[in-house]
Amino acid sequence: MNDADPLPIDTFLPYMRDVVRCEQSLRELNTMWRMIEASAKMNCPVEARSILPTMAATRAGFNRLEQELVTSLVREKVGNVLDEIGTKAQYVIDIVVRNLYERTADVGFLATDRELCAFVAGLQDDADAIRLRLRAYRSKYTVYDEIILLDTRGNVLVQIDEASPLEGSTDPLIAETLASDGYVETFRATDLRPLKKQALVYSRRMLHPDTGAPVGVLCLCFHFEEEMAGIFRAHRDAEERSNMLLLDGDNRVIASADELWIPVGATVPVNRNQSARLMVYGGREYLVRTYPAAGYQGYMGPPGWQGQVMIPVDVAFHGSATSALSTLDAGIADGLLSHARSFCPPLFEIMTAADTIRRVVWNGQVMTAGQRGELMKLKTILDQISETGMRSDELFSQSIRDLYETVLASSLRDSEFVSHLLVDLLDRNLYERSDDCRWWALTPELRHALAAGEVGDEAASRLTAILDYINRLYTVYTRIFVYDAEGRIVASTNGQEGGIPVAGTRIDDDTLSAVRALRSEQDYHVSPFRASPLYGGRPTYIYHAAIRAPGDDASVVGGIGIVFDSGPEFAAMLRGALADKPGMIGFFIDRGGRVIASTDPGRPAGSRLDIDPALLALPNGSSESRIVLHDGHYAIMGCTVSSGYREFKVSDGYRDDVIAVVFDLFGEVREHGVARREDALLQSGVNTGGIEYATFFVDGMLFAVPAASVVEALPASEVSTVSMGGRSERIGVIGLQRESGSRDFVWVFDLHHMMRGSPARIDGGSQVIVMRHDGHEIGVLVDDLHAVPEFQPEQIAPTPFASNADGLLVKQVIQANHGHTLVQALDVAQLFACLRDPTLPTVLNLTEVKRLTGDRYDPIPMEKAA
Repeated sequence: MNDADPLPIDTFLPYMRDVVRCEQSLRELNTMWRMIEASAKMNCPVEARSILPTMAATRAGFNRLEQELVTSLVREKVGNVLDEIGTKAQYVIDIVVRNLYERTADVGFLATDRELCAFVAGLQDDADAIRLRLRAYRSKYTVYDEIILLDTRGNVLVQIDEASPLEGSTDPLIAETLASDGYVETFRATDLRPLKKQALVYSRRMLHPDTGAPVGVLCLCFHFEEEMAGIFRAHRDAEERSNMLLLDGDNRVIASADELWIPVGATVPVNRNQSARLMVYGGREYLVRTYPAAGYQGYMGPPGWQGQVMIPVDVAFHGSATSALSTLDAGIADGLLSHARSFCPPLFEIMTAADTIRRVVWNGQVMTAGQRGELMKLKTILDQISETGMRSDELFSQSIRDLYETVLASSLRDSEFVSHLLVDLLDRNLYERSDDCRWWALTPELRHALAAGEVGDEAASRLTAILDYINRLYTVYTRIFVYDAEGRIVASTNGQEGGIPVAGTRIDDDTLSAVRALRSEQDYHVSPFRASPLYGGRPTYIYHAAIRAPGDDASVVGGIGIVFDSGPEFAAMLRGALADKPGMIGFFIDRGGRVIASTDPGRPAGSRLDIDPALLALPNGSSESRIVLHDGHYAIMGCTVSSGYREFKVSDGYRDDVIAVVFDLFGEVREHGVARREDALLQSGVNTGGIEYATFFVDGMLFAVPAASVVEALPASEVSTVSMGGRSERIGVIGLQRESGSRDFVWVFDLHHMMRGSPARIDGGSQVIVMRHDGHEIGVLVDDLHAVPEFQPEQIAPTPFASNADGLLVKQVIQANHGHTLVQALDVAQLFACLRDPTLPTVLNLTEVKRLTGDRYDPIPMEKAA
């Protein structure tokens, strides 16, 4: 989504019922905050004097948060839909362009076929034999529905489609092709395909075998409608809420996944700049994404063609809910949330704002701890603040969860779709390789040379020249070679490997046996993906077809092998699909988890990917996505098992399952997540005669200090590092704003480091509790705040070590929740004794901080310094 465009929130809200419910709840709570503030001003203005500013700040913060939360929810949902339909729109055009690139090579090669050229030149007149040859080509390259040979005047010499017989054509493409040195690409109505409203034709002139003069035109007619139907069937959303389209340069529909909805020929609005603006077509409002061709191997496709997906706004936000969070381990869910800043910035801001309100309520409870008598009115106000704060917290937590689910659901769908696209690209590409080897095995020059017996130097040179010509047209191969019936290579492009001539070497016996056993010209053999001396010792696929003797004998006299340049070709597929997804890494693997190709330098081809065995056993064509841990990171993984393309791997007898796997990384795994507040709510006793404690979390456990010892809590993001030696637990200073307006600093110590021996992980929820004892103040870093409950004396018991507790920080435990929850009570006096340095003041001003550190005071907050 283009962030420069203001998002029209009110436009989208009517279509997001869950966000509307959230907004209504926020308004009700906002009203409650106003009533509490008004009640405090009316009923106990004097007693509430010290907390009224805090309440006002809370209400102001709530107003801001209400707007930010709704805006964030709407923006995230709209952004996810635009990203999802944008990915599909991009892949529609990318798949088409990659496919048509192969057609430009096909027409260039077939137009130079010596037998076809001789026929068009009038050097031989067996039309039936030529028709059989063209049908043999069509039986291998099944993407064509018609092949036509014409003379220079447009007379049809041979065609293969008997359903639409032609005598001739007056189409201008004939003259254009005869005048061109290359191929001509035509998409429109043409008399060459009279039964179609529009046809995609690749044409190239044919030259006289002896004189080189133009003698006719070859037309390859691409089965456009069938191909687009296959793309739409494979990649359209299962619920059919959106429509996938292919557009021309005038924004006119040339292919539609649902023609009853948006017909071919319609002109539609386009959105090439990721705008969130709604667009109207046929009286209905849509979110739209449009992508022009990015090109493939320098080929840009037919001029102006674009991929587009349109989804009506009234259904765009339905049916996308998931339960990803509920199925996750709590630690993993908390760990993912801890990366909210990079994972989802709006989510991070909401979490930070929710923490602010919790801290305000916690501080308000601390401020009035221990007050009795006339101040009970204020206690009642604080109880209302606490209850409303809890309701607010629950609403924020649920809203955060909803937003989190939205982000996860989109990422799960996206990773699964990308993996599906990858195996589709792979199967489509390798389908062409199976076609190529079978067709080139029919080359008459190859058949005659091998049938004649031993291939001499002159014949080998002629064969090498033919193979070089083919290899220049089809650059996806590093080598094309021909071998005789004994498996000896007699001709090869790139004639040396590692300084050693390829000609004269032999293919392996298993491959030779497999090629000899091929029953017909429709059959082929593929070597397993493994290291090959013909590919520099690197792993690849080599496609083989039998070369048969001319005539009725058709005995196998040798074979042709084409070495697929797997390294750069597979890498290009992976990079192309992941280009605009910088957090993703992609793999092609086999059923055993062995890597075929990877964007991860640490897992090259031939290594193994550790993956759930259940995913390796998924049925062909199946996809799955899930949240996993990968290489010490939280990640969303999507995988899809190949299912073939057209007849390739479907009905041609070849089986080689490939699994595409993508990982979308969301940050490093964090071992200790903060315990969830809702999982540790305390039940306090009656509200008289007890002691109020301020409770908080450290390393997932609850601790407490007497509320009377607490000054306030501040966000850990306000801690500033101080470049000064000393004990490792001292991590910096934090500023305090006094009522007089002055600003003092206190030292901050890492409580986790003191008790566990390792530094705490500081995130958006981390807090600093400022404590006071015997006239001194210090700050302690904790993971999160909890509450300020009151406990009765009978709930407080000494620890088993209390009789010999000198030096221990925890000498008492509090039995909460009827004894089911134990809270460790810190001894504040002992804490100060451990932390206070007699040589340093506990409260400093800025001048003293600079003096103590020799002007090495660093005012950068720890969170940013990290």
